[in-house]
Amino acid sequence: MAAEKAQNYGNESISALKGADRVRKRPGVIFGSDGLEGCEHAVFEILSNSIDEAREGHGRLITVTRYLDHSVEVEDQGRGCPVDWNEKEQRWNWELVFCELYAGGKYGNNEGENYEYSLGLNGLGSCATQYASEYMDVTVWRDGYEYQLHFKKGEITGQKGRELQKTPLSRRRTGTRTRWLPDLEVFTDIDIPPEYFAGVMKRQAVVNAGITFRLRVETAAGKYETTEFLYENGIADYVRELAGEGPLTEPVFWESERRGRDRADKDEYKVKLSVSCCFSNRTSVIEHYHNSSWLEHGGSPEKAAKSAFVGAIDAWIRQNNKYQKGESKITWGDIEDCLVLVSSNFSTQTSYENQTKKAITNKFVQDAMAEFLKTRLEIYFIENPGDASRIAEQVLINKRSREQAEKARLNVKKKLSGSIDIANRVQKFVDCRTKDVSRREIYIVEGDSALGSVKLSRDAEFQGIMPVRGKILNCLKADYARIFKSEIITDLMKVLGCGVEVQNKHVKDLSTFDLNNLRWNKVVICTDADVDGFQIRTLILTMLYRLCPTLIQEGYVYIAESPLFEINCGEKTWFAYSEKEKAEIVKKLEGKKVKIDRSKGLGENDPDMMWLTTMNPETRRLIKIMPQDAEATSQMFDLLLGDNLQGRKEHIANEGYKFLDLADIS
Repeated sequence: MAAEKAQNYGNESISALKGADRVRKRPGVIFGSDGLEGCEHAVFEILSNSIDEAREGHGRLITVTRYLDHSVEVEDQGRGCPVDWNEKEQRWNWELVFCELYAGGKYGNNEGENYEYSLGLNGLGSCATQYASEYMDVTVWRDGYEYQLHFKKGEITGQKGRELQKTPLSRRRTGTRTRWLPDLEVFTDIDIPPEYFAGVMKRQAVVNAGITFRLRVETAAGKYETTEFLYENGIADYVRELAGEGPLTEPVFWESERRGRDRADKDEYKVKLSVSCCFSNRTSVIEHYHNSSWLEHGGSPEKAAKSAFVGAIDAWIRQNNKYQKGESKITWGDIEDCLVLVSSNFSTQTSYENQTKKAITNKFVQDAMAEFLKTRLEIYFIENPGDASRIAEQVLINKRSREQAEKARLNVKKKLSGSIDIANRVQKFVDCRTKDVSRREIYIVEGDSALGSVKLSRDAEFQGIMPVRGKILNCLKADYARIFKSEIITDLMKVLGCGVEVQNKHVKDLSTFDLNNLRWNKVVICTDADVDGFQIRTLILTMLYRLCPTLIQEGYVYIAESPLFEINCGEKTWFAYSEKEKAEIVKKLEGKKVKIDRSKGLGENDPDMMWLTTMNPETRRLIKIMPQDAEATSQMFDLLLGDNLQGRKEHIANEGYKFLDLADIS
């Protein structure tokens, strides 16, 4: 069969896609994807045409409407797209713009023709979007006329020779309005969320100073929510907004214009560079734009910024002897952590990585921007020595924090790696026999006496024991380096087996957590029912919340309630877990001789009592720790164990009475 297929592959097997099929059957080639991302990029292609007009000084308002049926409309106040007869090409301009790939008015931008700095250079966007639409309606106002075009499934509609509808205007008006419905036969998803439009339009407002971008979202039939984006001073206003209150340094704005070429044998072109930046110990944002397009993947400007900032700041630190003896050089990551930087560059020639315009590769842009930034930074540091000192100090703090975090990561990895065997034994840990994780339970108890009592009363088949020695560290207030110096904590985490999930911005892979490696089905915190026991319980719970919160969220963590009172009447025994329960039992036994013993701790309970009240799955009381709101839990932990002393005093004053029955005041 395979041989037959091979023989059938001949001269007649080669074919070429024609017309709309060039896009409809291969949308990913033009839009980068046949999914929602590709559909979104089609919007940007049409929007780009309006932006190019506004940048040339034609119109200050661009309106985008998202309709309930997923259709999109873009309207501008530009000169109006030329759609009438083209004598030079001997064709209708509407054909060239909307039905011909690689046709447009932006190919001569480097020779001083229309659109010196343009988003769209390839002549693909309008045509490709039209081809990929279920329908597209175009209205153009120019030269005293209103022109209308209607397309369906990539084909023009209307009578042959009368496809373009032309009517005189009663008032002077210019601009273009395009409404289209992305085709589900082309894209797998066309439900573009409002957030995409808002994000794109805000970014375009940032890099197109003084132009208003109006977003209309249809929320119900004929009803719209309207949002406007306008930055009068462009990226300078945006950086000030990003930095917020109290940045380390005030935002600066630098701009320049250069001419050059990517290679000796290539044409010379012009690039306009603009950068706004400041330093902050609270915010970090870096964005690059080229010809109004957000460079999500960076490219040349990103490489230039890395080179310039690392070089300039490293040179200042060395000149001022701020490095410690033998200390390593700063990295881009150390600077990035405290930098708010937005660059917006325009060039008359652009080399995008692809049609999606998410990165550029221009070598001259990279070289020009690197030299421009390096020079500006050197001057800035000379003119602002106080700012330079603050910047260097913060960058060095970031660097040293990163290095400390890396050491912590290696320490954690070393301490928590490996199996628990004779060669890697955890002190006083008592394992169970079964290897079936679905049955295994680990009891975390306080001290040696509780260990002895629980060990005698447990079912050794599936119940293990891990004692903690005294009060463990308050993990909420301690840094990671101090936490992992604690043998109690590292031993406990080693016994659990799942690792830790540490969030640290300096070391992205510090987390070693893997739930699949958890050695237990239940993690049971078992402490005395007194004030000290409650405190130890809280500290253990806090440790788990800080180092492996997923265990709590997924319902693996429990608290074993131990009785406060043993009540004997005749040959029968009752256990009370609170003063209220004790009172209810005593009331039922009113008139009979009753003996009440207060529990003195797990270590003094006899094995039978421990098995009955704390260990036996049939009779024990386990409370599953399953926070419904992780944020609320975090806030409570912080209130009870953090640095907010005044807040803790107020909480105790207001809520403490509720827990008087738990207080040991005997």
